Amino acid sequence: MTAIVDEHLTKKAPEKSLVEPLKATGGRNMYGRITSRHRGAGHKRQYRLIDFGREKAGMPAKVVSLEYDPNRTSRIALLQYLDGEKRYILAPEGLQVGDHVLAGQGADVKPGHAMKLKDIPLGSMIHNIEIRAGKGGQLARSAGAVAQLMAREGEYATVKLPSGEMRKIHVECMASIGQVGNLDHINVSIGKAGRMRWMGERPQSRGVVTRPGDGHPMGGGEGKTSGGRHPTTPWGKPTKGYKTRHNKLTDKYIVKRRK
Repeated sequence: MTAIVDEHLTKKAPEKSLVEPLKATGGRNMYGRITSRHRGAGHKRQYRLIDFGREKAGMPAKVVSLEYDPNRTSRIALLQYLDGEKRYILAPEGLQVGDHVLAGQGADVKPGHAMKLKDIPLGSMIHNIEIRAGKGGQLARSAGAVAQLMAREGEYATVKLPSGEMRKIHVECMASIGQVGNLDHINVSIGKAGRMRWMGERPQSRGVVTRPGDGHPMGGGEGKTSGGRHPTTPWGKPTKGYKTRHNKLTDKYIVKRRK
């Protein structure tokens, strides 16, 4: 089992005004039915309210602390603006306590600053990118994630996403400069089943090891068989490469697919 030693993080409780209670669902929907299997228990968490939209444009802010967030793989930074308001943002690689950041037109191309795609120089590394202007960042938000601004033509900019997909995004959409921090997250070894239970993941069995009457299409068979058919879900839908995307309205914005 391995863990990340974060000596640069500020040892403090989260900002009280920026936390909300987070109710565990156990994978159940509003009717009490399981819609996400193998979820349950896990350590209690408080949700940190993150400013994905970087709405306070034009007002400089100071990085007060860098903190751990149990709800995401990246670290978060607590900003204090000139008017006294505090907000959390995703902490990019290279951001340190005491740094000053700015959002909006006129911001420098430095980690932690944010601006619209029309103002960012081509070739810049970006994260926390909006898909719709004003909705808040939705792309490239996990630990180590980074996208690249490739081109601009008319009202749209072409962005290369971490998956390799090339996508057109409106130039009025906001993005933050730099790469999301906590790059070592990918190297963490969970090490034991109990640690997954802390994270709310319950045990799961492979379909091919179930009995014929247990409701899995790949169950049963004499000896150690591998199902005798293409891999499926318990409900018979193909898996491992089966396309589930059905959104013709936004197909036109994908320049090159991730595959």
